Amino acid sequence: MRINRRLLRTLVAPFALLACALSACSTPDAATYSLADFATVRKFDSHVHVNVADSAFLEQAAADNFEILSINVDYPAFPSVSDQAAVAHHFAGVDPQRFHYAATFSMKGFGDAGWVPAAKAYLDSEFRQGALAVKVWKNIGMVERDVGGQLIFINDAGLDPIFDHLAALNIPLIAHQGEPRNCWLPLDQMTTENDRLYFSNHPEYHMYLHPEMPSYESLMAKRDAMVAAHPELRVVGAHMASLEWSVDEAAKFLDAHPNAVVELAARMAQIQYQSVRDHAKVRDFFIRYQDRILYGTDLTLNPGEDAEGFRKVAHDYWLADWTYLATTESQRVDDIDADAMGLALPRSVIDKIYYSNAKRQFFAGRNS
Repeated sequence: MRINRRLLRTLVAPFALLACALSACSTPDAATYSLADFATVRKFDSHVHVNVADSAFLEQAAADNFEILSINVDYPAFPSVSDQAAVAHHFAGVDPQRFHYAATFSMKGFGDAGWVPAAKAYLDSEFRQGALAVKVWKNIGMVERDVGGQLIFINDAGLDPIFDHLAALNIPLIAHQGEPRNCWLPLDQMTTENDRLYFSNHPEYHMYLHPEMPSYESLMAKRDAMVAAHPELRVVGAHMASLEWSVDEAAKFLDAHPNAVVELAARMAQIQYQSVRDHAKVRDFFIRYQDRILYGTDLTLNPGEDAEGFRKVAHDYWLADWTYLATTESQRVDDIDADAMGLALPRSVIDKIYYSNAKRQFFAGRNS
C-alpha cells in the first residue's frame, strides 16, 4: 500500500521527436495529446485512498479534471474499515459525480458458519450506499491464517460464495495479490530505487529473506486459478496484476483471462524501466490492450497528513504520468535513475485508459 511520493521533475525535451526517430521506439501517432491538454481531458483515477473527510483530495481532482475511485482496504496502517466506509459515504453524498468508492470485507471469523452470510450482508449494505466494486488485499495469501495456522489463499473454496455473489450482481473484484516481484529479489537485483529503499529499511517484508513464505510464482498461480475458476466474475488486477515487471507476462495474463483487466496504480516506474530498454514493446502493449488497462495511482490521504501539501503531490504525480503516457516528452525518473521518454499514445487510446475503460468496468448496469 506504499505510494512513492516522488516529485518527478518534468523536463521538456525539445528534440524528443528526433530522439524517438533515431531510437527503436514506435513512431507516435500524429493525433496525440500534449501537456496543455492535461486539465481539459476527462480522466478517472481507478485506485486512490481518501481516508479522511477533508475536501483537499476532491478539490485537486476537480482542478485536474479527475473522477476518483477510493478503495477501502483492510490494511493495518489505515483507519479501520468502518472509518474508511464512513468517509466514503460522506463524499459519495457530497459529490457523487466525481467521488466513487470500492468496499471491502474483513477476514475475521473466516471459516466459521456465519462468516459468509455476514460478509455478504455487509457488502450488500455497501452496494446500497453506492459501492461500485470490492477489494481483496494481499493479506489473503500473505497474512491471514485459518484455525490450523495455515495461510489462506485467494483460491480457497471458502471465498467462492463471495466471488459468486459478486458475479451474480455484476460487481467487479479488485484483486491485489502478492507484492512487486522485486520483493522476492536481492536488493542489488531490484529494478527500482523505491523498492530497494523500502525493503532495505523493512527486511521483515522482504520476501527474499523469508523463504518460509510463499513464492511469488505460487501466489500468482493461485490468483490465476481463482480468476479462471470464476469466468463470470469481472476482475481488476490491481497494480498491473502484480506483473509490473514484464509487459509480456501481463499480456499472457490478459490473453488467458478475458474476464480480467489491469490497472497501473503505483507501478509506473517498473513500466518505465521496461520502456527505457524497449520503448516499442511497451508502447505496443498499451495499444494492443487499450481496452483492458485502467489508469490508477494509489495516491493516499490519511488523517493527520498535510492536506494542502498533498494537493501539490497529487498534481505533480498525475501530471508526470500524463507526460509519460500521453506525450513525446522526456522526464527524469529518479526511481530508475534514467530519463523516460513518453509513450505518446494516440488520443483514442488515452481516452480509454484514462476514462472510458473505468466507466465501463465500474458502472456496468448503472447510470453514470
